[in-house]
Amino acid sequence: MEKNKQTPHDLGKSGEKIALQFLKDNKYKVIARSYRLFRGEIDIIAYDQKTLVFAEVKTRRSTDYGFPEESVTPSKQKQIRKIAQGFLTKKNLQDVECRFDVISLSFDENEGYSIRHIKNAF
Repeated sequence: MEKNKQTPHDLGKSGEKIALQFLKDNKYKVIARSYRLFRGEIDIIAYDQKTLVFAEVKTRRSTDYGFPEESVTPSKQKQIRKIAQGFLTKKNLQDVECRFDVISLSFDENEGYSIRHIKNAF
């Protein structure tokens, strides 16, 4: 399927695969994908050395409605924090250093994806 013909869901899934490979290429150890809890989801959970990273991936075809990372609203951040806390509790990882990142992908038909990794985004 051509990238510009993808549904928003398909575009998001493609973006998550690219973000996953990006993290692996940068020596992150991925431990979970699409982690669901409390009617929400964290896209990628990975270790950056000793820091546990909860990464939200946002992908857009254009910036007509803003940059992808701008869609990680305060309410979305609150939801991600709640899911992360549940993950830490379930896995007994309360003492692990954590951070919240956003991986922003913009798709251009001619240039493909551009990736922006925002560490400590919130």
